[in-house]
Order: sequence, then C-alpha cells, then structure tokens
Amino acid sequence: MTEPTLFPFGHATADRWSDAAGSVVQQMGPCRSEHRLGFVYVTAPFSEELENISIFLRRTTGVETWVGTVGLGVCATGQEYFQTPAIVAMAVPIDHDGFRLFGGVREDAEDVGKSNAEWIARAGMPLVVTHGDPGNRLLPALIEDLAEETNGFLVGGLDIGMGPARQLAGKMEQDGLSGVMLSPNAVQVATGLTQGCTPIGPVRRITVAEDNVLIEIDERPALDVFVEDIGKDMAEDLNKVAGRIYAGLPIEGSDVGDYTVRNLIGIDPENDMIAIGEHVEAGDTVLFCRRDQDSAVEDMKRMLGDLKRRANGAPIRGGLYFTCLARGANQFGPDSAELNMIVDELGSFPLVGFFGNGEISHDRLYSYTGVLTLFL
Repeated sequence: MTEPTLFPFGHATADRWSDAAGSVVQQMGPCRSEHRLGFVYVTAPFSEELENISIFLRRTTGVETWVGTVGLGVCATGQEYFQTPAIVAMAVPIDHDGFRLFGGVREDAEDVGKSNAEWIARAGMPLVVTHGDPGNRLLPALIEDLAEETNGFLVGGLDIGMGPARQLAGKMEQDGLSGVMLSPNAVQVATGLTQGCTPIGPVRRITVAEDNVLIEIDERPALDVFVEDIGKDMAEDLNKVAGRIYAGLPIEGSDVGDYTVRNLIGIDPENDMIAIGEHVEAGDTVLFCRRDQDSAVEDMKRMLGDLKRRANGAPIRGGLYFTCLARGANQFGPDSAELNMIVDELGSFPLVGFFGNGEISHDRLYSYTGVLTLFL
C-alpha cells in the first residue's frame, strides 16, 4: 500500500464546486489521524460555497478543522488558476495543542491575546496564518495589533472583499482578520517575502506633507525630486508613470532594506505635489521604485535562494504562498510562470495559496509582493 503523503494536497477546476472538491479529495488520498488542520482556497465563482466546501472536505478527508478564504486566483504546486472556478487544499500534520484558531478581529486583537495567553506563552513566537478583509479601514493597524498580541510572525493575504463572509477559520468569518496560530514546537517553518518593485532612487525624507500628499521632499518641491529620480525620459510624459512607478515607504528598523509599496494616485504639476495611497507625515522616509517583469523575477530569485539556504538541506514538506493579484501572469508571464519559479528553485512539494488584494508579512500590509512559507 502506498504511504500517505505527509502534507496531502490537491487542486482542481470544474463548473460545479462538488466536482472540483471531489477531484481535490481524490488527489489528496488518505489522510491520517494526525492531519487535524487543513488550508483551503477558492476562486470567486465558488465564494458562496466556501462553507459547503469545508464541510465536504471535513466529512470526506476526516481533517476536522479548515482555514481559508477566497482569492481572485488560487495557486498550487506549479499551477495558477485565474478567471476560472477552482479549489486548492492541503492538510497539515499537527497535534491538537499545536494550533489555535482566531477570528472576529475587527477593531482590535486584544481578545485573541487574552483568550490564548497561556498557549502563546508556551508557543513562544507562533506563525500566524492570517486572512483579512480589505473593506476594513483599520486593517493595517489591526495587523500590527495582532502581531503584538500574539507575539507572532504573520503571513497571509487579503480576500476579494466582495459580498458576505469570505473567510474560514473553523467557521465563517468576515469584516476583519481571522486565521490560525501555529506553534513552532509543532511545526518548523521558514518564510520569505519578495517585492515586485526595484528602487530607482535614494531613500529621501518627507519635509512637508498633508494626509497622503507629498508637498516637499528633502526641503524641495516633491514633484521636482520625483522627476529627478525617475529620469528625464519618463518625466517627459508623466501620464505614462501610472502602473510603472510607485512610492516605497521604508520600514523603520529593517535590516534588509524592506519597504511597503503604495500607488501614486495623483500628480499636481501646478503645485509640484504628489498624492500616494498612504497617509504620510513630515519626517517619514520615501523612495520611488519601478515595477516590471525583470525586477519581479530578480527579487523572486533572491527570495527563493535565501529560503533554500535557510532550509540548509532539510526536506521541504509543504508550503503556503500568498501573492498579489497583480503578479502571476500579469507580471511573470503565462503558463504559471511565477509558481514554476518556486518549483525550479526549491523542487516539487505540496503547496497551496491564493492571489489576493494585499499581502501580510510579519506585522505589515504589503502590495505587489509574494509571501512564501515553507514547512520543514
């Protein structure tokens, strides 16, 4: 008899959710009693059936607890599903004390910390797999609060943010953050983040700002500094910078030059000002960056190489990948190129994830990034 896969997983597309889910279960094969937790992600056509899908998976696999959400696309080992009804699922071997569910994080995460205080103390620094609703305006602060309350390292992404509940954490959740905390005593992991942009200028200081409008940078008109950094060719037609140039906000204290990317949402040539998709204040730092395929591929290779070194020859048993809906075929090309980069560098192993409205890593909300977690 064939030995069951340690991290059973499957992925499928079909017009009916029951057909896709049936194919996923068949691919997963037999699950053992130690498979107590599963991750499931579906695309928008199956969003209203997420609860039914989780019930089906629980009854057919015996995996009692499922966590997941809805993405614009979903992904599995070497495979991306966009603009098609699809399901991906993976079971994790873990004991009952190795994980804790959480949900209902809409205004603060205090209840998560209080109700799990003893478990968190034993766990040390848990991995917190987190799904968020982009419709909650408090989300960036909630992510920071959740990281502080759990003493955890967050990974995850935002759902499609349309209609009723789109998250699953043992039961259906909505309007905030939900997910599962995994104890490092139960699972060993390595996680990495890859940016989809490359800096094109130095880190600069915002000297005058109002809400999300950059008025002066380095005590000069903001637009003058912007034009200097992007170069004369692109500056000749500022209408062409949309979708190519972004504002990067460096993360204070980062030892790897990390930054969050925000859209440019307006340029005012008459007053030499720039509006970005984030509140800023005088004293904050900013850099301008370029988003293109070469930049994304280069940084993806960097992340994968770093994770390979950190694995240090240990077998990769499974993985979760949360990536931006603007990546995938939009940035890496057709034929599941982004997911196949992972296979090419790290080998073929069970992996599931989704393409979302934003990505979560450590204690920050990102855009245009990929967050990869490996179970070792």
